[in-house]
Amino acid sequence: MSEKMNVAEIFGENVFNDKVMQERLPKKVYKELKKTIEEGKELSSTVADVVAEAMKNWAVEKGATHYTHIFQPLTGMTAEKHDSFITAPREDGSVLMEFSGKELIKGEPDASSFPSGGLRATFEARGYTAWDCTSPAYVREDAGGAILCIPTAFCSYKGEALDQKTPLLRSMEAINTQALRLLRLFGNTTSKKVTPSVGPEQEYFLVDKKKYLERKDLIYTGRTLFGAMPPKGQELDDHYFGTIRQRIASFMKDVNEELWKLGVSAKTQHNEVAPAQHEIAAIYSEANIAVDHNQLVMKVLKKVACQHGLQCLLHEKPFAGVNGSGKHNNWSITTDDGINLLDPGKTPHENVQFLLVLTCILKAVDDHADLLRESAADPGNDHRLGANEAPPAIISVFLGEQLEDVMQQLIHTGMATHSKTGGVLQTGVKTLPDLAKDATDRNRTSPFAFTGNKFEFRMVGSRDSIAPPNIVLNTIVAEAFSDACDILEKAEDFDLAVHDLIKKYATEHQRIVFNGNGYSQEWVEEAARRGLPNIRSMVEAIPALLTSKSVDMFQKFGVFTKTELESRVEIKFENYAKALNIEAKTMIDMAGKQIIPAVIRYTKSLADTINSVTAAGASAKVQADLLTETSALLEETKDALKKLVAADAQAADIESVEEQAKFFHGTVVPAMDALRAPVDKLEMMVDKEIWPMPSYGDLLFEV
Repeated sequence: MSEKMNVAEIFGENVFNDKVMQERLPKKVYKELKKTIEEGKELSSTVADVVAEAMKNWAVEKGATHYTHIFQPLTGMTAEKHDSFITAPREDGSVLMEFSGKELIKGEPDASSFPSGGLRATFEARGYTAWDCTSPAYVREDAGGAILCIPTAFCSYKGEALDQKTPLLRSMEAINTQALRLLRLFGNTTSKKVTPSVGPEQEYFLVDKKKYLERKDLIYTGRTLFGAMPPKGQELDDHYFGTIRQRIASFMKDVNEELWKLGVSAKTQHNEVAPAQHEIAAIYSEANIAVDHNQLVMKVLKKVACQHGLQCLLHEKPFAGVNGSGKHNNWSITTDDGINLLDPGKTPHENVQFLLVLTCILKAVDDHADLLRESAADPGNDHRLGANEAPPAIISVFLGEQLEDVMQQLIHTGMATHSKTGGVLQTGVKTLPDLAKDATDRNRTSPFAFTGNKFEFRMVGSRDSIAPPNIVLNTIVAEAFSDACDILEKAEDFDLAVHDLIKKYATEHQRIVFNGNGYSQEWVEEAARRGLPNIRSMVEAIPALLTSKSVDMFQKFGVFTKTELESRVEIKFENYAKALNIEAKTMIDMAGKQIIPAVIRYTKSLADTINSVTAAGASAKVQADLLTETSALLEETKDALKKLVAADAQAADIESVEEQAKFFHGTVVPAMDALRAPVDKLEMMVDKEIWPMPSYGDLLFEV
């Protein structure tokens, strides 16, 4: 890596972007490809061949020997199979480097080993990857050399979506269609496309690689299953936005350089609240590109961490007692000619189009709060949600003082006549400039907060794909727009009808609006009075996918078939059960092979000391008390271990994946908690030289 870099020069240098296409493609071919990208037109095989040849030549010049269709199966990660460009050897023994339009457009990986949730039998191996030409191809450099990566969708032989991208693209088409209907009602005849834009923030932890390798729980599960809190955690808030340590700064520099070359607009980096926790955020891009880029961000974070002797932890709650990691999903909808439908303007009370969009979103979130909660459901999020800057499991919408005041005017008087303004921030220091103050504060406890010209969905887990929440957001808002358009398109007096509809939506869905402290017990009680769902776990959240209203909506807009939804439900229950089974077995392994033997060595040391001290004629009361207390905790640990072994074995006998997941949640998880409790107490008592693994203090502060 160079000491100095020119970001403008390196940005996107490894991306087959619009600039490269203009330089390398014949004008006619370029125009045809752009039409496909912008209008969704089908790409002819002739044009595909020309594009493939140009893409291959460009990639080979950058050192690429292989290409891959990179896709996002239902594992939560990306998948890829590498094929070289070489053809069969010719008679003279030489080979050609070829890449056809057919190879660009369609791949045929083995689909049998990916999760399908019953969509296909194990022996039905065929699956297809289809080029998503709206997301640019790129060359990725790693230890295996340079590889041309082609973003693709992934479907079965019968056309069912086996991935995250296919339903995402379907949902983007749905919201585009319905948003254009709405814009036309307001007289907009110039906008041709409406696209959801996403700017994800990615939180993560960095720990020393050597210490990481001494923790079986981190290796197998991504989180610590045992661990006592160190004397200092995040109480002083001194890590948040603090000076970035040099080792971490070097890591961040290399991350940025690699991401910029790949066209990822990494912009913000900083220390997060918890020790060893950090954040990176990218500038907004179209939803499907943002999803692809976020997968790249996670991959690059892990790769570069290894190069620096670090390990990147993306689990939602790698350490108990300190902040977990989320992925704030900043979502907005914009037209191809630059109109942000979520921009309220300076006088939102007069912006009728904005008020309709806003109240439609309130309706969407209120009607489908359970579905939005499910879109962020993950085994790790069960540990994260509800504390330490993570939003609560109750879905609510924060609007801020300005918009809530406008809503209340609409509800109580039928019209909004004014909007609160921000004014000037008074610092009391003459040498500081006057600052324009926003019309409202921010709320860090809200799961779905309006933040100026976008909504920030803060519930998404740090290691998860951002595709599911954006699929849900796009679809539920498309439904709300469709319902509104169905009413307004039949109205004789549009102005009166839209006014009445805004008031109706604001009134009927005001229960979802909450600007207060989402962490408080008072809010839990208030939410229950309002009838808002409080879905605390992934197991409780999953069934939202198969309610009649969810199935009807997804089928109406062509995002999911009922069969595809059923498959995802089965996969999610199965993934939960498998994740918890791995955690339980890891705890059993660590407790039985590491922790209990270490404590026995410690008690033997205490017993030997007691005998020696007593023989010398001195009192060994302190040692005896320690031995008694340690032995009692050791016995408690052994009993808890026995119960966890029995519970895990019982889970294995349950055939239904749903019932198995429920058993893990209701029986195995409490057994795991019961085992952890005495072990964490023992860690505070046993000689550090004897304790078999690095402590929280070692992991969080020695980076």
